[in-house]
Amino acid sequence: MLDTEAFREFKKGIDLIKLQNPNKALHHIRRAVELENHNPFYLSHLGLVLAQAEHKWHKAEEICVSALHMRRNEAQLYLNLAEVYRLAGRNEDAAETLTRGLPYAPRDARLIRALGKVRPRREPVFSFLARRHFLNRQFGKLLHRALKLFSAA
Repeated sequence: MLDTEAFREFKKGIDLIKLQNPNKALHHIRRAVELENHNPFYLSHLGLVLAQAEHKWHKAEEICVSALHMRRNEAQLYLNLAEVYRLAGRNEDAAETLTRGLPYAPRDARLIRALGKVRPRREPVFSFLARRHFLNRQFGKLLHRALKLFSAA
């Protein structure tokens, strides 16, 4: 990959996001977008870090959606938009975004993992047993199949 100034700024911003310092990351990601405003990855991460640092949900959503329109087949862009929704407390919108991304990036397991985190889970079949208990797991699978059959009918 070409090591441009924009890429270096973006990389610094990503490193700061990983260190959970979105306020400092915002400066670097903004600089990367200024240098290469046509890059959907830079834009999408700008939206994400804007939501994390300044809680500007609407602006962050706009930026992430515009990045997604530039490149629909990139799972990371769906993940970033879903994270913006999740941070804003909009878990249903996050789940919908991740579900919309599955046809475009079907082999990306990150979308499925993230979807499992934002979708509400049913209560265990036997509440007095742990969720991972053998009986809860087996009866839960059975209940899932039965509900699937009835909803298809």
